[in-house]
This record gives sequence, C-alpha cells and structure tokens, in this order.
Amino acid sequence: MYLGEKAKRRYMQNCVLCGDAPCDKACPKGLEPSRQLRSIWFANENCAADRLPEENVCASCQAPCESACVKHGEVPVRKMMGFLAEEVQPRLDVKAPEDESALLTELCGIPLENPFLLSSSVVASTYDMCARAFEVGWAGAAFKTSCAFDIHEASPRFSAIHSADGRIMGFKNIEQLSDHSVPENMEIFQQLKRDYPSKFILASIMGRDDKEWEELARLCQENGADALELNFSCPNMMEGGLGADIGQVPALVERFTAAARRGAGIPILAKLTPNVASMGPAAEAARSGGADGLAAINTIKSLMSINLHTYVTSPAVRGKSAVGGYSGNAVKPIALRFIAELGQNPKLSGMHISGMGGVETWQDALEFMMLGASSIQVTTAVMQYGYRIIEDLKAGLNYYLHEKGFRRAGDVVGLALDSVSETTDILERDSIIYPKFHRQTCIGCGRCEISCMDGGHQAIHLNERRRPVLDPKRCVGCHLCVLVCPTDSIRSSGRRIYHGSR
Repeated sequence: MYLGEKAKRRYMQNCVLCGDAPCDKACPKGLEPSRQLRSIWFANENCAADRLPEENVCASCQAPCESACVKHGEVPVRKMMGFLAEEVQPRLDVKAPEDESALLTELCGIPLENPFLLSSSVVASTYDMCARAFEVGWAGAAFKTSCAFDIHEASPRFSAIHSADGRIMGFKNIEQLSDHSVPENMEIFQQLKRDYPSKFILASIMGRDDKEWEELARLCQENGADALELNFSCPNMMEGGLGADIGQVPALVERFTAAARRGAGIPILAKLTPNVASMGPAAEAARSGGADGLAAINTIKSLMSINLHTYVTSPAVRGKSAVGGYSGNAVKPIALRFIAELGQNPKLSGMHISGMGGVETWQDALEFMMLGASSIQVTTAVMQYGYRIIEDLKAGLNYYLHEKGFRRAGDVVGLALDSVSETTDILERDSIIYPKFHRQTCIGCGRCEISCMDGGHQAIHLNERRRPVLDPKRCVGCHLCVLVCPTDSIRSSGRRIYHGSR
C-alpha cells in the first residue's frame, strides 16, 4: 500500500504519542507499537521497519493494541505496522547500523558523540533535566542563560499555533533567563561535568556591561563549562540594552565578545538574533571580538492570538501581554535562510555554526547541516515531545549517513550551499515540469481544480468521473496542485519540457 507523507500524517493524526503507552503492554508479540509509530511521526520509518520481524505478524493479529489505546481504537496501529512491514521494509537499502561512530563530530575541536544538543532554554535549566537528557543520548546542553540579575517570570508565559493534526506548529514564549543564581548554576556545571565528563556543557551567559561579561565567562570556565554561548539575541530581555538589542548593533557584539574573551580561553559562540535584515555584520563583529563560532537562530519577535473578547494577545498576564519569541517548526525556513547566509560568508570561513530553529526530525537537522551547521540545538520539539526524540534524531541521521556512504556527520556539512542564491535571477526559466496525476489513489475531491482556478492558471478541470485533467497549454508548472492534494495523488512528473517542444 502506498502512503505518502500526507496520508501517513492523516493515519497518525489520532495518535497522541503516549508515554508508557498502553498499546505496548497489550501487544502479544512485544513489538513496541508506540515506538514504531513515534518513529513514523519523526520521519524515521526506515529504522522502525528494520526493527520488525520480516513477516508481517500484525496482519493476522486481533490488534489488542488498538483496543488498549487511550483513544479506544481510533488509532490504526495495525495499518501503520503493516505499512512498515509491507511497504518500507522491502525497500530498505541497508540494515539499520548498530554502530553510532558515524555520528561523532566536534564543536570547536572538542568531541561530540553526536551533533545534537539541548538549546539554552527551560529544557536545559536544572541538573536533573540535563542528566535525564544525557542518559537517553543527547550529546550535551546549552544551559539556560546565566546572569547576575534577578529574574521573575510571568504566568502564563507560553502560547502556540496548532496545525490541522493538533501538533504545535508555532510557539511563542515570554520567558526570560535562568532564575537560579550564578553560584547555583556554577555548582550545576561542576556536578554535570563530574557525573557526565563526556557530555558537552555549553554555558550561555548574558551580562549588562564589560565587567559582567568577563566575570561570567571566567566563572563558567572555572566551573567546568566546555564552551561559552554569548546570548546576544533573547527578544524577551531588551530592557537597558540587553538581548536582541545587543545583537542588532555589531559594535556591541564585538565589544562584549571581546570582554568575554578576556575572561575565558575556552571556545566562544555568539548567539545571534534573527530580528535583523542580515546576520553578516553581527557575525563578522563577533569574529573580530574573538568568537570561535556562531549559534543561530534565536526566537523571532512576535505577537500571537488576540482574544476577540478581551482584545489581549496571548499569553495574557492580568490583561496585558508583550512581544515575545516565536519558535517551532514554522520558523525553520527563516532559520535555514540565516544559516545559509552565515555558511556562504567567506569572512566567517572556519567558524563553527550551531544551528537551531524549528528542528523536530533528523531530516530537519540534516537540512541545517547541509547549509553549514555542524551541531544542532533543539528546544521547542523537546518541550512538546520530550527528550525521547533523541532516539529518532540519532537513528534517522545515522541510517542516512550509512545509506549514502558518508563516513561521518561532518561530511554532509555545507553540501547544499552551492545551490542557494540570495536572488532568483539565476534561475532557468525556459522549461516546465508538468504535474502527474495518479488516478488509482485520487478520490475526486476537486481541491486541485479549485486551487488552480482561483490561485493558479486555470489548467485543471475534473472530468465526468471526477478525475483531474490537465490542459498543458495553460499549465505553467507551478506545482500548486501537488502541494494542495490531500492524498498525494499529484506528484512531479520529473520530466522537464522546454517551451519550444510543447
């Protein structure tokens, strides 16, 4: 059975990705269906299929897993397990590797067991949280930003935009920095380094003046941090010229980077703000100040969800709200644009780039790597799904590297940069790739016709059997129909036709 991406999402839509899932306990074959479904959700179906027996043992099963489901039979577990066994498993090119040595990489010369770090946020804000993340496979953590001033958080401080399948697509926070004192955070660094010596501790810091930047850097180095991340980009800490206010002024980036460099000899990453037209000036200033690498992107200034009765945006705190930081999978295209800008800048050659902004799957991470990032940081996906996503991040990337013949993760860094241009004037415009209709899966909904008529070039109509027919004289090959089809029944033909040969 063919299941395209949209069909897989549709079948998976009711699965809530339980913790300690009842379906696992009900499975008479011990196949861990919740783990397999979670891998499908996180684009790691190859490894999920590889874990299953060669025979589709679910086909003859009475599916007690579906009855045990917290949604009482609403999740087609047997269908999805059958998809893994009958469609994915037969086309596996290689077995899922047990050896994770291909994931080994480095951050400014310091070894990382894999490219995946927790980013500086609530997900890396206590010893216990980091320890649990390290235990399940995260290579390290950018600890929540340490500062020498009092932090008092608002409540509530999160809001979200949800996609049609219920998952968080866009996420807003008005959260500030670590509410632990500097001595408390230094003690946590010591304990983490003592208990997890091979894990990477990236200490995020923010100061108010040269002295504070220098002192915080010195303290972090003395207490076990492997590297520093200078927070020049928090959109929620701008009072008195902090956070993104600094990141928008290259002279301040250079000045405070230099101050931190005076305090510490360990590698320094400058975490840059996306709330600029171009990151190049700030990134070059960070290098001039002594930074060894860059981290991008931090969250984007945003407003979200105005209550139509109270007229207050979300999250509302006693009738007021504020501009906050936007994150989640929806910001990934913006993040990739900035990573490519940094990766293509010859003045930044040799600097480590730690990429973040909307990473949920190993495929997301790989896109960042192919545009120049050598390490990947994650927050919002962890907040939504938990530290457990590291299993599919690592396994999916490891499978890809072995399948493609790459020996190590670093081999893919920057591979896509040559294909990227800041402008569209380099694009060839003398040919068309037509869409191709797959009538056996088409359900005759007419969405393609509507979109083409009202948002395209009036090149599609439905015949008497409610199946799409293309007028090639009108079609311009925009592929809007491919994107809107709910059953993946319209795909690219893959054949480029030049105008003179139509």
